[in-house]
Amino acid sequence: MGIGFTELIVILVIVLILFGPGKLPEIGKALGRGIREFKKAQRDLMDDDDEPHQTLPKPPVRNEITASGPSAESTKTPESKSENPSDHHPGERIS
Repeated sequence: MGIGFTELIVILVIVLILFGPGKLPEIGKALGRGIREFKKAQRDLMDDDDEPHQTLPKPPVRNEITASGPSAESTKTPESKSENPSDHHPGERIS
């Protein structure tokens, strides 16, 4: 149940009528390149399935409070805090 010789000839005659003899080499090159790229992509996908999946290492956990004490942000004096209102937390009074 494939394309027989007669069907192939009919398709080629229709393509020849539609595009003309000058465009046939360009169409053939483009079609061949597309088929080649498709086969390569399919082969790459099959090769990727054979390889075991590598898991990424877990990122280190950042603790807000370290063993040495509270973070540097909480030890700032009011004079050293930013004057930009967008840097202040909600509920914090801006002086």
